[in-house]
Amino acid sequence: MSDKSEYGLLVEDLELIISILEKNDRIKEIVLFGSRAKGNYSDGSDIDLALKGDNLELRDLTNVKIDLDGLLIPNKIDLVIFNRITEKALIEHIQRVGIVLYKRV
Repeated sequence: MSDKSEYGLLVEDLELIISILEKNDRIKEIVLFGSRAKGNYSDGSDIDLALKGDNLELRDLTNVKIDLDGLLIPNKIDLVIFNRITEKALIEHIQRVGIVLYKRV
């Protein structure tokens, strides 16, 4: 039986997601937010990830979405570029409950 992370995801799935995202050199940080970060998720909850990086563009988002779509993960993965978020409440939510899953050093 596979182990689940504290976010209700299989550890292997989480590692796969991070390994795909970290291939893009422009992604400097990956932040989990939403119900999985707050701990009130269900098995079917989506995976909300904010991507941080100075030069991230929409094409970066498109490219990693294509790569992520190839994974056999049952949960929907929602990606946002943090610097492009215009909704103040969402920015505050990510800053308040966000959990850094990856940080490029």
